Amino acid sequence: MAAKKGQKEVEQVEQRIIAVLVDNEPGVLARVIGLFSGRGYNIESLTVSEVDSVENISRITVVASGTPMVLEQIKAQFDRLVPVHKVSDLTEDGPCVARELALIKVKGTGEKRVEALRIADIFRSRVVDSTIKSFVFEMTGTSDKIDAFIELMEPLGLVDACRTGIVAIARGPKPL
Repeated sequence: MAAKKGQKEVEQVEQRIIAVLVDNEPGVLARVIGLFSGRGYNIESLTVSEVDSVENISRITVVASGTPMVLEQIKAQFDRLVPVHKVSDLTEDGPCVARELALIKVKGTGEKRVEALRIADIFRSRVVDSTIKSFVFEMTGTSDKIDAFIELMEPLGLVDACRTGIVAIARGPKPL
């Protein structure tokens, strides 16, 4: 779409999943967060876990949003950090599997309690704690699926929700 004279073309904001292998050492996560905040980039989700205890390597999975140019800048900045071994844009590099874990607390009695259990069954959510007045559901899936479940629980007595953020892995036999 061409911009009218005197108007700038508006670039589309995209969301990307970026996996980064880093040395597992103090201060690395602070440097990553500093990279984002110092440039005004937005982090949608951030997960970190050690993936190789022998080599002392951790994997950071970042979901970031921005224009294609901003997202390319983010990847370039990651490549410049000293403890970074590899940066992979899972969204761009090919198909990937992305999931999130959530714990959702719902209070309720009577019909609302029965309805919450029925909906949880439809969403393949598991009850991991139960009292006379509440449930805690465990759910894994796409962020959209978890969003939909939480939205349905709101009128039934949603109390709290805790989410891990997205973890993702490329499909196929090749490692990151």
